[in-house]
Amino acid sequence: MKCFDVAVIGAGVVGCAVARELSRYSLSICVLEKELDVACGNSGRNTGMLHAGFTYRPGSLKAECAVEGNREFDQVAEELDIPFKRTGKLVVGFDEKDRKNILKYKVIGEENGVRGMEMIDKKRLNEIDPNAGGEFAMYVPSSGILDPMQYTIALAENACMNGAEFLFDHRVLEIERRDERYIIHTPAEDVSVRWVFNCAGMYASQISEMLGYPNYPVKGFKGEYYVLDKKAGKEMKIPIYPAPNDKGGFSTHATPTVDGNVLVGPDSYVVEESEDYKVTKEHMDGLFEDGRKVFKEMKREYFIRNFSGIRWKRYDPETGAILDFMLEADEKNPCTVNLVGIESPGITCALPLARRAVAKLVEKEHPAVNESFNPRRKGIRRFLDMSLEEKEQAVKENPDYGEVICRCETVTRAEILQAVHNPLGVCTVTGIKNRTRATMGRCQGGYCETRITDLIQKEIGISEDQIRYSRKNSYMFTGKVRDEK
Repeated sequence: MKCFDVAVIGAGVVGCAVARELSRYSLSICVLEKELDVACGNSGRNTGMLHAGFTYRPGSLKAECAVEGNREFDQVAEELDIPFKRTGKLVVGFDEKDRKNILKYKVIGEENGVRGMEMIDKKRLNEIDPNAGGEFAMYVPSSGILDPMQYTIALAENACMNGAEFLFDHRVLEIERRDERYIIHTPAEDVSVRWVFNCAGMYASQISEMLGYPNYPVKGFKGEYYVLDKKAGKEMKIPIYPAPNDKGGFSTHATPTVDGNVLVGPDSYVVEESEDYKVTKEHMDGLFEDGRKVFKEMKREYFIRNFSGIRWKRYDPETGAILDFMLEADEKNPCTVNLVGIESPGITCALPLARRAVAKLVEKEHPAVNESFNPRRKGIRRFLDMSLEEKEQAVKENPDYGEVICRCETVTRAEILQAVHNPLGVCTVTGIKNRTRATMGRCQGGYCETRITDLIQKEIGISEDQIRYSRKNSYMFTGKVRDEK
């Protein structure tokens, strides 16, 4: 049985942020994750927005952490070496009803401390982005875009380099209290710890109950997305949201990504299954119609992929009202920190939430500071982003930069090899994809996927029937097409 001071359950963005904050102290830390990589749940299935904080109830934990996380993110992105653009955001309207609803959020944003929001007319709207639909808009300069998978990976790698150990394929089955420690049972092994942080995302309510807290009612709000190729990205400068409806929700919006694509979505409907990630023609057709209202260049010829995510919201079963984030530490359940209902804007709020969660341990234990903690992490150097001179120098120093594996995204052999040998030990195809963007282009891996699997096989010394696409049983190859002679 492995023994640690602390276990973090869940390697989504909040779990990885908590692990990073814990690694600032002299503690032995493990992160238990049921999947084979980080960001396999909703942390990797969202719009990638850095939210400003104008849609959340003043005084709520969501509002407080969103504004705090937004303001610090330039420094965070620089420390973790991740792509980030403070693009701003447009919330567009077409009539006086839209204007009234937008102004409600402007008042909320100002109360929350969101800076620089302003109402703009059609002329100014066209100056900012001529392809945005609408007759007027609220311009929010502090909003931004990031890659949520790269961000989660960076938090995890930084935590790892500072001492945290990531245990993948460790689904938590049961937790028992024994001799002032917690024994966490998983199919792989049992783990003994003094402290437990519940960051289990969609399964947080179940883990909450295992720790002695309530099994809080949660409801899954599913949203589907289109991914548009970079031809569409050239026509979009800024995220474009429609005016909120009377209930305060936003329908389909269009958002550029840091890599030049465009995401159109999500829509929103309630589902029961925790991991119901299928997409449907009905919802895709609806996204297309709604997307054209806010983004004039929404064309079917630009579609290259679709996906879905599920926001698991805590709610009041009597009124149906959506509730604030839950972050608690109860003496009845000693040495535990429970986070439930952490949905949007979880990406923006991850580090502020992590600091508040870790403060619960620090207040009680007063652990020694990790004097060797390094907040900086260096990512994979991308050939596509280099100047011509830098490319020539990179190839001179490392000839593997001279061989392009993924043509659509110009990802080289050098980048794939760095990803295969990543600090977390992840060697799935999507693990390489999320670290390099290989297979994310127009052909979606038609050219490079077999080359990537070949490199995984050779670099880590496994047979082809052991290579997995993403999850535990997602084997890429199950047998030979023909017998070798």
